[in-house]
Amino acid sequence: MSEGQTQASQTRSALVIYGSETGNSQEVAEELGAVTERLHFVTHVAEMNAVTAESLRSYTFTIFVISTTGQGDLPANARTFWRTLLLKRLPPTFLSGVNYVSFGLGDSSYPKFNWAARKLHKRLLQLGANEIYPRGEADQQHPEGLEGTFIPWLTGFRKHLLDRYPLPAGLHPIPDDVQLPPKWILQLRDEDTTDAEPTSGPIATGQVASEEFPELTRLDHDVRPIPDTLTAILVENRRVTPQTHWQDVRHISMTVPNSVAYAPGDMICITPKNFDDDVQALIDMMGWGEVADKLVSLIPGKSLQDVVEKPAPPIPNLGEYPRATLRAILTDYLDIRAIPRRSFFSSIAHYTSDEMHKERLLEFTNPEYLDEFWDYTTRPRRSILEVLHEFHSVKIPWQHATSVFPILRGRQFSIASGGELKQTADGGAKFELLIAIVRYQTVIRRIREGVCTKYLSVLRPGSTLRVQLQRGGLNSSANQLAGPTVLIGPGTGVAPLRSMLWEKAALVKAYREEHPDGKPPIGPTILLFGGRNRAADFFFEEEWQELSKLVDLQVFTAFSRDQRQKIYVQDIIRQNFGLFFRLLHEMTGSVYICGSSGRMPQAVREALIEAFEHGGQEGAQQVDRQRAEEYLIGMEKSGRYKQETW
Repeated sequence: MSEGQTQASQTRSALVIYGSETGNSQEVAEELGAVTERLHFVTHVAEMNAVTAESLRSYTFTIFVISTTGQGDLPANARTFWRTLLLKRLPPTFLSGVNYVSFGLGDSSYPKFNWAARKLHKRLLQLGANEIYPRGEADQQHPEGLEGTFIPWLTGFRKHLLDRYPLPAGLHPIPDDVQLPPKWILQLRDEDTTDAEPTSGPIATGQVASEEFPELTRLDHDVRPIPDTLTAILVENRRVTPQTHWQDVRHISMTVPNSVAYAPGDMICITPKNFDDDVQALIDMMGWGEVADKLVSLIPGKSLQDVVEKPAPPIPNLGEYPRATLRAILTDYLDIRAIPRRSFFSSIAHYTSDEMHKERLLEFTNPEYLDEFWDYTTRPRRSILEVLHEFHSVKIPWQHATSVFPILRGRQFSIASGGELKQTADGGAKFELLIAIVRYQTVIRRIREGVCTKYLSVLRPGSTLRVQLQRGGLNSSANQLAGPTVLIGPGTGVAPLRSMLWEKAALVKAYREEHPDGKPPIGPTILLFGGRNRAADFFFEEEWQELSKLVDLQVFTAFSRDQRQKIYVQDIIRQNFGLFFRLLHEMTGSVYICGSSGRMPQAVREALIEAFEHGGQEGAQQVDRQRAEEYLIGMEKSGRYKQETW
């Protein structure tokens, strides 16, 4: 390192901290960290809860990357940090001298779009921090996804950094075609330091069919030391749509031995695994056969060896993993079927000697070619494995695998059980899920399958899973549960609403036990369910009939394909203005909207505003549109209008 570089390193430092629920914010943070490294800032990337607000002054500037979850909330790994900023005793000069920039990840189908980033931005300013570049906001609904907003913002931000913090004479940014040293690398483990026996060949996951479960071919026992997890036993994996139906939807049940409390809207997070044939295909492509089944460990790379405060390794607790071979890491930890981000192309361009391949890979990282990048990756849902197959000259050193490939992230599923369904006979806890198996054909006529749902689709009862129980954003209070309620959930969106209905049933039963002759003080409930065909995907139809005997429940359905004219949940609202107006306006009830993000939540919102405009009467004198909107916004502010979509 030259004298100029040493001087720059001493005076230029950047902290990139993220709040991430599903991993998107972390990936954006890591990409921003690479950008600042190339501008010769000594860069530290960490989750928000891992740093203190007081430490921000130690850096030239701080980049906040934050996603919004639930009803405008911060992700769990940012909430401790956020709470320290909310302390009332903090003076308005608390963050004086802190330079910052922020980037939010959100979904505009939610009423509180990018709320977490906006709250954080406002609080930082209140405490005296100095914003050095305008906040960026990504929208999941953008035609080109998160990249569509992030790339233009990143391009402007990089230029601004060079202008605001010019490099010393003779020092230039590290070009994109020069590889940054990997922070963490794999190395062969010293065989005599471990008692663990490495696996030989593909990991034994019991991938065989059985007469009892002919479609479920994988008996798997998850021994990964994933932090903050429960060990659950899979007890049911049953298809609830006909074999002839276009969509495979599963009712999945799992149990844990100890009692665990959870509420409607809470989620189970499942981290999938890869399939043996995919892992073997990658090993063959990369020429890793000789080392695939040897024990390995994860160590800091050269750039971290002298760093006192090392960033968290990409795979937590790997040292506790009993059979950490390269094959096991590829199977259990690396997302080799993910749709690649731009940073992946930037990484693998360094591992080919084919100039045409290298040039093409680097083109995909160029902001000017964002359209081409989108058309090649996201539009056809092209996977990392397919990219490596097409760019066959790329040969990644196995030591760099954890730096190049993204880490498998857990996928969140709303819990569908509530009330008496939450407990097992022996006092343990039970979680029920309603999961649509993702499988479809793309624009290039290739079959695509969801990484996690494919894993679950073949998992046999008796398998064990390491799952995380995560708090959801519905946060229904006891008063709301007992009060008038409108539940709107097309498709698998009905899962958390089923949980809520079983909770209501439990309230009724508990009241009747104490007051056998009394009428339970439980308000009426409307369940509005949408699907394609009544015969194929009317989930839990018999349960709704049973629950109606306990709960004052009216069920409305909108099956879009059962008649010539398509009918959706918003159409049912318009056909029943009076009923929805009475429950939500006159009786000050609550509404919960769950299911697919995109058009549905906005269409439902518009139909409810119309109900408030008409005063519940079709053709009646309309009130002012603005007043109707204000009423709905008031519902949001008071927690009576909640949305959980995905």
